Amino acid sequence: MTSGRFQLNEDSDDNTTNSTSSATSSVPPCPRSVNSDLIEHIRKFTFSTISTSSNNGVSVEQLKEGTTDILNNLEIKIPELLQGGYSFYTWPSASILAWFLWDRRQALTGKYILELGAGTALPGILAAKCGAHVTLSDNCILPKSLAHTKKSCLTNNLLPGQDIEVIGLSWGLLLSSVFLIKNLDFIIAADCFYDPTVFEDIIVTVSFLLERNPKAKFLFTYQERSTDWSIEALLKKWNLCAVQVNIDDIGKYSGIDVLEFAGGHTIHLLEITREQI
Repeated sequence: MTSGRFQLNEDSDDNTTNSTSSATSSVPPCPRSVNSDLIEHIRKFTFSTISTSSNNGVSVEQLKEGTTDILNNLEIKIPELLQGGYSFYTWPSASILAWFLWDRRQALTGKYILELGAGTALPGILAAKCGAHVTLSDNCILPKSLAHTKKSCLTNNLLPGQDIEVIGLSWGLLLSSVFLIKNLDFIIAADCFYDPTVFEDIIVTVSFLLERNPKAKFLFTYQERSTDWSIEALLKKWNLCAVQVNIDDIGKYSGIDVLEFAGGHTIHLLEITREQI
């Protein structure tokens, strides 16, 4: 069993926090407007591959002959409100999860994926662009967050309700929207475990969805913030098991260093499945 350790960002309200949007660029400090209105900017994330290693399963011969339509370059534009809340900013964990998915983009085609706490939805949008059937979710009582998630989709030419789904969920509560989610292959999340008061609510929701989709996996990145916070006992309580995934090679075949996306933080990736009883 692998434990997770989490803590709230101490500087989460500081809108001068830098965050990497590509291998070589970062977001400049966002100036405050005179009338205190929220300032929006478009942040670009560029994904590419410079190697045809077996990591992506395509040989040099296949590329030369044009026998594959693998996506080798992708730009995603994310609108951000740096003076907003948690869900209006793309956290480092989201970038790392997105790169993890990018490295495995061939395996995403046709898969059914649910993103929890999507926010700006970078990982989910990337998965949709790579051919997955994606449902993005965020708090059902935060309409502005859901509206911003939809805006992220539209910014990337994904029409909610047609190219991608956006729904409201309430972690820990089995509302009607949860029962409408079917045929999942993966549940994904980036930095949802930032408040220990909602840890069990998230685990309850994940446990329910994995019970309905026993072959599915829950993949999530989290930023290590405190050694005092753990989900190990909760995983055991809800018959789940976790394996830590090595992130050292993420982006290797794209010529990027994943540590640049971590912004000096320690970030982990876990894979959670149901225990085989």
